[in-house]
Amino acid sequence: MQNIYTQNFTITDAAVDRYGKLKLSTLLYYAQEVAGQHFNAIAMSYEALAKKGMFWAIIRQRVQITRLPLRGESIRVETWPMPTTRVAYPRSVVAYDEQGEEVFRCISLWVLMDLNSRAMILPGKSGISVEGTLRGNELAAPGSLAPKTLNQHRLRPVCFTDLDRNGHMNNTRYLDWIDDLLPSQFHAQHSPTELTVCYLSEAREGQELDLRWDFPESDCLQVDAFRKQGEKDERIFSARLLY
Repeated sequence: MQNIYTQNFTITDAAVDRYGKLKLSTLLYYAQEVAGQHFNAIAMSYEALAKKGMFWAIIRQRVQITRLPLRGESIRVETWPMPTTRVAYPRSVVAYDEQGEEVFRCISLWVLMDLNSRAMILPGKSGISVEGTLRGNELAAPGSLAPKTLNQHRLRPVCFTDLDRNGHMNNTRYLDWIDDLLPSQFHAQHSPTELTVCYLSEAREGQELDLRWDFPESDCLQVDAFRKQGEKDERIFSARLLY
């Protein structure tokens, strides 16, 4: 089985924002859809892993954006697994437009989770082996994001349409929530060039997240999301976007 998997997408109305540019949530969806199809091709689909009591999850993502494709364009998205680490299965993605020019690239750190306990299963104890490839153009793996003092707040509950079939908030939805923090005028004048997202804990239906956000540096948005865990605040995800 070839270790590089390719899938084509046409940018439809549902995939773009009010200005006709690819939404960041859809960009992540494309990256995960092509990865999911590749997992299916190598017999590591959701259904196959569920029979073993496991499922795939993403703990960190980093994306570099040359430009956001527009409505009506077609893009070619390539993905390949990188060598497995002690804790994760890194995967690289690169997308090209119809002229063969790169539009974005991504690295995601995939992990295996126990379907019942929701605990992480280390690769060495999972029985799951993925052959890795290095092509020389992979992004460096994203590190953690330290929480910052952020002055803006917004509360938002996790609702039914935020959920995926694992029963928690789908990680692509976090990017919609982040985009919603800023008005249309900002998005008209700014386009993201890079983003890093760290997923720290599952968000479940009915939980209310406290989105804390601000621009700690020029053209740099940071968002930290918390929920109440007893008397303490538990960080659920953190994101850093450059414009």
